[in-house]
Amino acid sequence: MVIKILGSGCANCSKLEENAKKAVLETGANAEVIKVEDFKEIMKYGVMRTPALVVDEKVKSFGKVLTVDEIKKLIQA
Repeated sequence: MVIKILGSGCANCSKLEENAKKAVLETGANAEVIKVEDFKEIMKYGVMRTPALVVDEKVKSFGKVLTVDEIKKLIQA
């Protein structure tokens, strides 16, 4: 599983990345968390507001910081 955090590196983007890493640890998921800051790459996902969370190339959330529990539900789904 590949989890991507799309964003410019703002505080919200960093918090989402931190929450995603915690969720992966807590679920024991075999997942890699990648930060994407290149706006050309971000635009490929059609995301207009960051931060965004992408799981296996599917946009699951954008424009808000998901909690660790919310991310765990997405990972386990």
